[in-house]
Amino acid sequence: MKFKNFLFFVFFLIVLLIFGCNIGNVIDDDENNSNSTSSSIFSSSSSVSSTSSQSSSSNASMSANEYVADFRMAKESVLRSIPETYINWARQNLRIAYQHTSHGTHVSYGLFGLQDYKAGDSTLFGITNNNPTADKLDFHDYAVGGYGAGFSDLSTADANWNSFTDQVRLYLDDPVNASINIMMWSWCNIAGHNISGYLSAMGTLIGEYGPGGSKIGTEPGQTRTTPVTFIFMTGHANLNDNTGDGNPKNQAQLIIDYCNLNGYFCLDYYSIDTHDMDDNYWEDAGDNGDSASYNVWNGSSGTQYFYGDWQGLHSLGTDWYNNKSSPGGTVACGQHNDQHITANRKAYSMWWILARIAGWDGVSM
Repeated sequence: MKFKNFLFFVFFLIVLLIFGCNIGNVIDDDENNSNSTSSSIFSSSSSVSSTSSQSSSSNASMSANEYVADFRMAKESVLRSIPETYINWARQNLRIAYQHTSHGTHVSYGLFGLQDYKAGDSTLFGITNNNPTADKLDFHDYAVGGYGAGFSDLSTADANWNSFTDQVRLYLDDPVNASINIMMWSWCNIAGHNISGYLSAMGTLIGEYGPGGSKIGTEPGQTRTTPVTFIFMTGHANLNDNTGDGNPKNQAQLIIDYCNLNGYFCLDYYSIDTHDMDDNYWEDAGDNGDSASYNVWNGSSGTQYFYGDWQGLHSLGTDWYNNKSSPGGTVACGQHNDQHITANRKAYSMWWILARIAGWDGVSM
């Protein structure tokens, strides 16, 4: 009897072990299938997300809510992606005072020519100069030079930044200019100039005339009711002389860092001057798309022009347009240029900034 019980016990153990192993295999198979399914779901989700991201915006290299308009924004494809709601609001509501000398014409001549580029642009990018007109961008060129110390650009203003701020105050406090809500000054040659003085002066003006500024309102000591958005600028590139302390690349970085830190808009001349239409960076470039390094890469010798080459290979009226010295005026390249691409690109960047000021996030379509 005891032997039979022992055999039964052994048989029971064997059955239990076999059954347990089978259950374990089933459980392992189920877990493996479950993990495999989860991986497939995440992979599919990632693919969909990635595909969606690529197709949702042509501005994939840009992030929302950026402040510096550099070479990435200086493209017609970016300009055409801006929702018209923001372009329309900017055109109808922004009133711009712009002070500059020769290099600053890259912005103004580009803006003046853009409205004659393609069908619909005369409405969308309509602009006047010192002649406010309904439903056109109200632009005031060489606006501030006749006030105070009479500085003509930021390079001359470096002689005395306190006098610069006084000059701007006189302009903004003049009742004639009460509707101005955008101000921008350009540099001539930025090399060797006091960037900390520039940033400090602009910070002072923003504290006084920017939104919530001490001079905005109707209380005693407050001089206007319309706040002003100040647009910063970097300086143009200098052929074979962009790097090192006090030179355009380093000076530009100081301004860009300050603007990114504080959320201030900036038109980055240096970036646009040194990047070709395929986004290649030429550190030795000048203000006309001229670069010896570009020539070496291109199999040439001497100094050639990446913007001039691109213009020559593309079509007027389809890929680029003629800049103009005034709205509806004569055809003119930006000064110091013998091609139109530089000023085209700076106009595209300017409209990107204006749309951002109007409330656009910089990427949504």
